Amino acid sequence: MKLITGIIFALGAAVAAGRERATADAAFAGGPLVTADENAPGLALREQWFTDDPADSLYRAARETLNKGDYRRAATLFRQVVDRYPQSSYVADALYYQAFALARLGTDKDLRQALAVLDEQRKRFPEAADGADVRTLVTRIQGQLAKSGDPAAVKSLIDAAKGVDDLEKATGNDMRQGLDEMKADLDELKAGIDSDKSDKTLKGDKGLKGSRDARRSSSSCPNDEDDESDMRIAALNALLQMDSDRAMPILKQVLARRDTCSEVLRRKAVFLVAQKQTAESADLLINAARNDPDPEVRQQAVFWLSEVRSDRAIAALDSLLRESKDPELQEKAIFAISNTNTARGGEILRKFAESSASEELRAKAVFWLGQSTRRNPENAAFLRGLFDKTKSEEIQGAIVQAIAEGASEENVRWLLSEVLNTKQPVETRKKALFWAGQQRRFDVNLLLPLYEKVTEPELKEHLIFVLAERRETSATDKLIDIARHDKDREMRKKALFWLAQKNDPRVKQLLMEIIDQ
Repeated sequence: MKLITGIIFALGAAVAAGRERATADAAFAGGPLVTADENAPGLALREQWFTDDPADSLYRAARETLNKGDYRRAATLFRQVVDRYPQSSYVADALYYQAFALARLGTDKDLRQALAVLDEQRKRFPEAADGADVRTLVTRIQGQLAKSGDPAAVKSLIDAAKGVDDLEKATGNDMRQGLDEMKADLDELKAGIDSDKSDKTLKGDKGLKGSRDARRSSSSCPNDEDDESDMRIAALNALLQMDSDRAMPILKQVLARRDTCSEVLRRKAVFLVAQKQTAESADLLINAARNDPDPEVRQQAVFWLSEVRSDRAIAALDSLLRESKDPELQEKAIFAISNTNTARGGEILRKFAESSASEELRAKAVFWLGQSTRRNPENAAFLRGLFDKTKSEEIQGAIVQAIAEGASEENVRWLLSEVLNTKQPVETRKKALFWAGQQRRFDVNLLLPLYEKVTEPELKEHLIFVLAERRETSATDKLIDIARHDKDREMRKKALFWLAQKNDPRVKQLLMEIIDQ
């Protein structure tokens, strides 16, 4: 329960990270899909079935074999679907899955055969072969061949990363029109940038947008599943793993793009840049975090800076946290700084927690400091000191939760002392009481004397609830005592209510005694 807030807060960054990892790792995506099992990561299954098709049983058997990870057998079965039932509605998908299974086997022979199968699919089913799943699979196969030293595959991969259609090179598919459009865009963008050098105005921007709109029937931008961006990212990822010296300059060019609808590509490029722990990686991410016009690109660049283990990256995050006017970006910076797990990072967050920044952001800094109190007792001591200095209930509440994360006897005793501190607001004291009660590893008897010491009815009621949450016999005994002897009728009723939720014979006996009175 204590980590729920942290999990919610981390989800924003985690979702962004998961989306980029899926882009880099997935074999294909598209259509109504069902995820396959862990033996075939990245494989998604189409839901459409043709129960009256004569190939239905064989195709399902092939699919099941593929899910089990028996790729050689699966490739054979999918081939049988194609050869035995050439008129089947399953043939187009069977060709794709045959190529997928061959690609999983990974030998040069199997990889080249996979490309040949995809070429067969293109010739027989042009529309099916033009999908994002097929194009991405071709690029991944080319990447695997390139890693084994195939010079043609290396060249194809570089061309694909730069924007040349890899499927065209691999299978002979004619998509020259889309390539010409991309090249025209880049030429116009370059012209605009050259013009900008003289008068600081990107004069080519208007012409770029106009020409793009003229060529395209719709002015809407593609989403994260765009075929073209997925294709290029798959090529860049493969090239990055094989030869980062060639990939990094291309990624730099991608991140420098400012043309219409390039945001999706830049978001994915940020993730790839972060995979290489180099000074250049830090420079590119810092520049994207500070200067990219797209808020999501900036936020993801900040997140991935935490993975670049360098002093420059931490210094940049510190600067962004202090100087940015974007609260969402600052929140990402706080998480990224905590994620570095460095002494410098802790120092930055402690200083920010004491600053005049918004209470909400400072509370975030306090929360992440609390996540490291077990590793760094210095943070717990700092937070206890900050608690006495601040008048903000929001900050105090965050400190109470953060201290509880430390789960040490010293921290529990501090929480209990604040429960009794009448100088603090009742709400703050209730939070301290709640989090102290959540410390299951410590003796519940530390809580029992508090009932007679607190005077506020609201705190007494809250303590009854906290005791009801405990499973120890002594906690139930205390509730029974309150129900029998407390002078406050309302407190006796509260204790009885929570006791009734317990399956304890003593509670049943107590209830019968009260009924018989």
